[in-house]
Amino acid sequence: MKRNNPNYGLLKAGRIFYWIINLCILLLCDVSVQSQSLFHTVADKPWAPAFGNHRAVVEISKPADAITLQITWRLHDQQPDKKRFLIINAASGDTIQNVYRVSVNNQQCNIVFGPVTKTGRYYFYYMPFKPDPQPGYYRFSYLSPKDPGKAWVKHNQVSDVNMLSKFPKASCNELQARTAFDSFYPMEITPTSGELQSFLSNEDDYLLFPESRRYPIRMKDAIPLKWIKGGIKNEYKGTADRNEYYTFQVGLYAVKSDIDSVQVHFSNLTGPQTIPATALTCFNTGGIDTHGRPFTKRVDVSKGQVQALWMGISVPPNINPGLYKGVVTVSAIGEKVKTIPLQIKITNTYLADRGDGESWRYSRLRWLNSTAGISDKPTNPFTRINSEGQGKFSFYDKEVILSENALPASINIFGTEVLAAPIQCIATGESFISPEFNGNQQDEGKVSGSWTSRSHNFILAGKGSLQFDGYMHYTIQLKALHDITLKNFSLVIPFRKEIAQYMMGMGLPGTKVPDSLDAKWKGPHDSFWIGNTYGGIYCQLLGSSYHGPLLNLYHPKPPVCWYNNNKGGFSIRKNKDDVIATVYSGKRTFKKGEKISFEFDFILTPIKKLNTKSQFIDRYYQNGSNPWPDSAAVAAGIKVINIHQGNSYNPYINYPFLVRKKIKYFADYWHKKGMKVKIYYTVRELSNHVPELWALLSLNHEILSGGKSIGYTGGGGGYPWLREHVVSDYAPAWYTPIGGNTGNVDAALETAPGDSRWYNFYVRGLVWLIKNEDIDGIYLDDVSFDRHIIKRVREVMDSVKPGCLIDLHSNTGFSKGPAIQYTSFFPYINKLWFGESFQYNKMPPANWLVAFSGIPFGLMADMLQGGGNPWRGMIYGSTTRLPWSTGGVTCNPSAIWKIWDEFGIANSRMIGYWNKHPVVKTTDSDVLATAYVKRGKTLISIASWADKPVNVKLLVDWDALRLNPAKVELVSPQVKNFQPERTFTPDDSIPVNPEKGWLLIAKEK
Repeated sequence: MKRNNPNYGLLKAGRIFYWIINLCILLLCDVSVQSQSLFHTVADKPWAPAFGNHRAVVEISKPADAITLQITWRLHDQQPDKKRFLIINAASGDTIQNVYRVSVNNQQCNIVFGPVTKTGRYYFYYMPFKPDPQPGYYRFSYLSPKDPGKAWVKHNQVSDVNMLSKFPKASCNELQARTAFDSFYPMEITPTSGELQSFLSNEDDYLLFPESRRYPIRMKDAIPLKWIKGGIKNEYKGTADRNEYYTFQVGLYAVKSDIDSVQVHFSNLTGPQTIPATALTCFNTGGIDTHGRPFTKRVDVSKGQVQALWMGISVPPNINPGLYKGVVTVSAIGEKVKTIPLQIKITNTYLADRGDGESWRYSRLRWLNSTAGISDKPTNPFTRINSEGQGKFSFYDKEVILSENALPASINIFGTEVLAAPIQCIATGESFISPEFNGNQQDEGKVSGSWTSRSHNFILAGKGSLQFDGYMHYTIQLKALHDITLKNFSLVIPFRKEIAQYMMGMGLPGTKVPDSLDAKWKGPHDSFWIGNTYGGIYCQLLGSSYHGPLLNLYHPKPPVCWYNNNKGGFSIRKNKDDVIATVYSGKRTFKKGEKISFEFDFILTPIKKLNTKSQFIDRYYQNGSNPWPDSAAVAAGIKVINIHQGNSYNPYINYPFLVRKKIKYFADYWHKKGMKVKIYYTVRELSNHVPELWALLSLNHEILSGGKSIGYTGGGGGYPWLREHVVSDYAPAWYTPIGGNTGNVDAALETAPGDSRWYNFYVRGLVWLIKNEDIDGIYLDDVSFDRHIIKRVREVMDSVKPGCLIDLHSNTGFSKGPAIQYTSFFPYINKLWFGESFQYNKMPPANWLVAFSGIPFGLMADMLQGGGNPWRGMIYGSTTRLPWSTGGVTCNPSAIWKIWDEFGIANSRMIGYWNKHPVVKTTDSDVLATAYVKRGKTLISIASWADKPVNVKLLVDWDALRLNPAKVELVSPQVKNFQPERTFTPDDSIPVNPEKGWLLIAKEK
């Protein structure tokens, strides 16, 4: 057996050694060695997962029809009586048929079982459950109790308490965990009610327990037996290295009443030199937010609850070794101030990585307060903002001219004007005087300013900014000068009619702009885009508490200012020369002095210039279970490998720091082959294998979502490990068995939406991953953070390793397509993989173009669900990924990639049907064409959206292609499951079946 190491390491020694170690711990903790002093061990070899994660080792000295067993097992589980009990002979594997429960609770277990025909060792599994072999959301639970046979109960009179003393007794000296990761020891071993009552007699309102980082405080509703047996310590002693970020804990237990507004303060640490108090932090009482601003947190502790206070000391790199002393002061409203003397011995050892490479140090907790990537410096490929006076700004071949009201009067994108007239904010019935500007601030990547104006009834205060990526943010605040009813406040955007071809958002998928539209806040929907591939505006309406994508896990309320109890809405009106998009709030009544702010964003599109060459060269390999490419994939020309989560290389979702050597080996190997290696690394959920899990849970929903009490243990449900250890107040998320039926399971918890410091950790963690695992970017699979964080991500990538890639995956999601949810991410990502749940054969061309392809925004995409539609995909330069399996289809675009290479598509010019001057059309409006033009030859893709077979002729601008139609032949290369080999002339009718098409190479004979 192996004793449970709290850092999940297994000590390699025999049973006697571990019993001696346990005994020494008990003696040192002043525990009398009784028959019920149990040793907590870990199995030499994990048993089958279905038996559960815990068992008692039982010894039986003689056979009997009924045997009693009493265990003081001190479980944190509040409902052990709701689970099946299995007692199995260790040698034969035979199961005892009858188990009668005399009394079972979380403190003790008193049972009778039998018949027992063989003496020796038995295993008592008291938490068996049904494993789930499928990744997703864990679908099962613990096995329900099984009643003993009525005849056995009656024959042995086991229900008669007077008979219990007459039965032989089994002995149990050992409780065993399946793996060290499953162990409860020592921080989840609870005292009995009597032990707790005796310990707490005549104590203060609250107690403090200094605790080493080696024993993270886990239980919130109970103190561990370790603290009772060890007694109250009045100081903390630790050993740190130079340059280490040293962490430790203090547990606060509210004994007699609620403890409100806990505060933690530090003194200087004095010794051979001085470590200032500013180098010490309590993560629970404050920190640095995602915008780099300091903040404080209120910490309240309810009666009977434990609050872990995680502390950090930033040890200077050049400090002299020696003993350093100081004081931690803890206070609360109306309570006695308490102090904990600190003694930190600093060694001469120097930690270059501050301890980040060793998870047991918890040095990475400082990443929660990281400011990495907070910058307005332009990221690649964008340029600085140039101010040309008169409210005119230019950047990255775009130009914005502001009107007197500081809103855009002109928006020019790559030479195309978007607006038909200036954008306006209109307070109906109010006439505001010319605004007074309070000055602008400008650096190379951002310009901002503020202004004020007034009418008879309101003071208007405005703030606005423009950033290097074409992002504009506005806040318009109205303050009532007296009681007044405002008929309406609206944002009016007049588009040029030739620009306003397509739209998405406000309840609509990617579609053509309707002649008229009226929409309300159903969904909710918080944004829309109108434009075409030459120009457009994305508008997001803000004012809610959550500004990230409208994910299926997060259903935020609509912005209060615009929603206005559903009086607000959205409309489109198509006129002769323009298209007017209006967002309005409706009528509302103000009291004198009342303020309300209307907040909104613009993003100017296309955001970037289209990079078709990268699309055709940087081909993705994505195999979830086995990311190592085979020789066929290499021969097909893959250039980018995504390491998904849930496999041996990256097993733990969104926490790749535990497999550093594996990922580094993978990256080194494939870098030598000319490949880039990216990893799955997102935020929406977080593995239960995170070493910092208990510290994150101590932050009380700042990082991890709370959950309703469901499931057998009164916890948040999900996989049993979560029920057994986290217990309650959590939300289970993605579940992945690792390596088949091994019992190695990644059981994630849902992260909290909003401005979480985990985003700081995430960005700083990316720096570590690039430097230490040498990755070339990240694969995002739905995220909950907002534009500010993805901008930070791109900034650190550009700073640490230029050329890193980001691709973004999502499904149809919450608002009829992920493109509208993630438009604000588009400046900082390289590729889209929107397609989960997409119905490619039902999507009209407008939906393909707007919601899938990325082309109107300066991006390109890969197909996903069911292999997509390869004919329609080629219209947008898109294929599937090799060899992703989805919808029962294993994707293999190798044959099409071969045509790409033979033709040389990477060096062609893509001219689609959406261009002002397409060079290829067909005689049927439901059969569309895209041309990939090179000198002397053109690859023509045609695809049908017709509902029946049609014959079409090509309408080609041969002069634009610089080809002589009299000498041209159209060759269809043979592609398995795509098209036969065939040759057409320019005058031939080409047969096209529904949902299919052709790839034709046009060249002169």
